[in-house]
Amino acid sequence: MENQFRPQGFSILPLAVKNLLIINGIFFLATITMDYAWHIDLAKYFGLHYIGASDFRPYQFVTYMFMHGSFSHLFFNMFALWMFGNAIENAWGPKRFLIFYFVCGIGAGVTQEIVQYIQYVTTLEGYESVRIAANHVITMQEYLNMMTTVGASGAVYGILLAFGMTWPNSRIYIYFAIPIKAKWFVILYGVIELFSGFRGVDNVAHFAHLGGMIFGLILILYWRRGEFDWISKLKSHFEKNRNSRDDWSYQRPKSDEQYNKERADDQKRIDEILDKISKDGYDSLTKEEKEFLFKQSKKD
Repeated sequence: MENQFRPQGFSILPLAVKNLLIINGIFFLATITMDYAWHIDLAKYFGLHYIGASDFRPYQFVTYMFMHGSFSHLFFNMFALWMFGNAIENAWGPKRFLIFYFVCGIGAGVTQEIVQYIQYVTTLEGYESVRIAANHVITMQEYLNMMTTVGASGAVYGILLAFGMTWPNSRIYIYFAIPIKAKWFVILYGVIELFSGFRGVDNVAHFAHLGGMIFGLILILYWRRGEFDWISKLKSHFEKNRNSRDDWSYQRPKSDEQYNKERADDQKRIDEILDKISKDGYDSLTKEEKEFLFKQSKKD
């Protein structure tokens, strides 16, 4: 049966996702309050500035993920974080989920800095001022300080990639009506971001989104490499046990026919479980499957 993804409710949110939603909401309310009451723009301090700007600070690679330019910007990022992050954290656990989230977010910021640097050296370097309106000219340093990136989109796109790689055949409904498999959904969004980034007709950090996905892909492949090594060792262990049972010194309390049948059934089930791990990861196993593997690994 084909999997169909259904997000769970807010009442049973996992720890990391819940706290990320709360922190992003607090930052957004603080931004509105500070601007309204004291005319202080928090994006100047917590948004990610171009690395060559005077307002740039290294900590902004983290803080920019909690800043959003509008309510719609915040809403759609947090909706996607709830929708996809919920399932990912339940599968990975909060520690691995947070590591992945921040690697994707910081990676997106690094990608944006690289893109802005290329823009600067190919277009802006050598100019001392920039005309931003018919009768308004500002210095280049002022303009560089305006090159600010905010939002959790890079980290969220990484989460989207992780969902597509973990449950590639799960159905996602675009606009709650059009079904599409997760793997095609991820590829579609990646292509759209790449095309939009090269067009450059809006004020969205499309390459930062791609950066979040790329850094997420690298981290997942790194983790899976270790997982595959573990699978090879487990297969080797079962193979060794199977060979050892061929020795006539191995005691068989049951008839040869019954013993051989049970042994073949156990081996078939082991192979099915290992194939499931290779495809969907160890966390996809049921409690009973994990216990079965554990008991089989303890047999001599």
